[in-house]
Amino acid sequence: MSGQFNILMNDYIEQARKEILEAGYEELRTREEVDKALQRKGTTLVMINSTCGCAGSIARPAAKYALDYDARPDYLVTVFAGQDKEATDQARSYFEDYPPSSPSFALLKDGIICAMVERHEIEGHTPFQVIEKLQKLFEKYCEEI
Repeated sequence: MSGQFNILMNDYIEQARKEILEAGYEELRTREEVDKALQRKGTTLVMINSTCGCAGSIARPAAKYALDYDARPDYLVTVFAGQDKEATDQARSYFEDYPPSSPSFALLKDGIICAMVERHEIEGHTPFQVIEKLQKLFEKYCEEI
């Protein structure tokens, strides 16, 4: 039974990865990739992906559809909590004063945290509410395209 569960879980994880990559996010799987991506000049949206239900039903759809907007980040990246531990821990080291939270979103400008949308702002909300939160952050911190 555990073998079947592992196969199903691996399939689910691969689908979750694929979904966010197809939305246009760059996957970061190592500490070095995180540092290189998060230290770029400009604005970077980090989606902390996870296997929980609110990631699949709320956060990943919001990550995709929030981008249909006049203002948006220069860069889109993702780390996968619970799967790519070193990359996730390194990304979280940039989110000063915010506890670990997944799924979540972090918006950085020139490598400095500007804002977070934490799990408690995702779980129990609709994708549209999360999209609105993200787009308000884009208006405040990002350039129009």
